[in-house]
Amino acid sequence: MKHTVGLHLIFLALTICGAAAEAQQPKGFPQIGFLSGGFPSGRQNVDAFRHGLSDLGYVEGKNIGIVYRYGEGNVDRVPQLATELVRLNVNVILAGGTVPALAAKQATKTIPIVFVNVADPLGVGLVMSLARPGGNITGTSTINSELTSKRLGLLKESVATVSRVAFLHNPSDASNVIFLKQLQNSARGLGLTIRLSEVRDPADFDRAFSAMARERVNGLMVAAGTLTSTHPKRIVDLVSKSRIPAMYGERSFVEVGGLMSYAANFTEQYRRAAVYVDKLLKGTKPADIPVEQPTKFEFVINLKTAKQIGLTIPQSVLYQADKVIK
Repeated sequence: MKHTVGLHLIFLALTICGAAAEAQQPKGFPQIGFLSGGFPSGRQNVDAFRHGLSDLGYVEGKNIGIVYRYGEGNVDRVPQLATELVRLNVNVILAGGTVPALAAKQATKTIPIVFVNVADPLGVGLVMSLARPGGNITGTSTINSELTSKRLGLLKESVATVSRVAFLHNPSDASNVIFLKQLQNSARGLGLTIRLSEVRDPADFDRAFSAMARERVNGLMVAAGTLTSTHPKRIVDLVSKSRIPAMYGERSFVEVGGLMSYAANFTEQYRRAAVYVDKLLKGTKPADIPVEQPTKFEFVINLKTAKQIGLTIPQSVLYQADKVIK
C-alpha cells in the first residue's frame, strides 16, 4: 500500500513540475492558445487554421507555437481551459465557438482574442459593435442565429406536412438561446409549433429523442453549438432511428448522414482566423479590427438520407441546393 501511495506522489510531483515547466519555458516565437469546445480528433478546423497560417509564412514549431485546449463537448469545462491559457501567457487566444469565446473574454482583458464561428457576437455581448469591437476581442461571425428562419422555411418547404418541430439545443449555450428566440418568431409566421428538447450533456441525447417520439414531432431543428457540434454522428444516428426529417445548423451533420443543413462554411472561417492572428501579432489592436461576416452560405441536402426515411425532396428545394449528396 505504501509503495502504491509513493508512486502516486511521485507521479503527481512530475505532473506539477511538467505544468510549471510549460508555464515558464522560454518562448523563441509567439504562442497561440487554441481554445476549442470539441475533441482533439476533430482536425479539420485545426488544419484549416494551420493552412491559413502557412499562407502567411507561419510554420508551427518553427516560427509560431500553438497550445491546444479542448473541452470535449463539456461546456462547464471550457472556462477552466481558458484560464489555463491565460496563465501560460500566450500571445493570442483563438476561441472556436460562442462558449469558448465568452470564456476567453471572461478570463482576460489584456491578451488579444480572436473568435471564430460565433453565431451572434453582438447579441451575446462579445463586442460593442461589429465595426468597432472594443476591448481585446474580435473575429469572425457565422451569423447563424439570423439564418434560423431560413432553415425553418426550407424544412417546411421540403416537408409540406410538418407541423410540430422539435428544437434540439443546449440552454447553457448563449448562442442556442438566441437561436430559440429566432425560431419561435419564425414558427408563428409559418404556422408551426415548436417543442423544446433540451440537452446539457451527451447523456441527455437518448432521453431527448424518447421524448420526441412520445410527442410525435414530425420535424427537427438541431442547433449548432459546443455540445451538439462535437457529437454529430451520435445525433444523426438517433435522428435516423426516429425517422424525423431534420435541418442542421452545420454542414458536418449532413456529411455523416444528416438530411440537410444551411450555414456558412465553418472551416473556411478557421482559415480566415489566421489573418486576424497575423494582424494582432504585428501590433494591430483587436478593437480596431472589424468583425467579419460571411457573404456565402451553403445549402446541402443528403438524398440518400431522404430516401431512407421515405421523403421525396421537391424539385423547387433541390434547385436551391449548393450540394446534393446522392
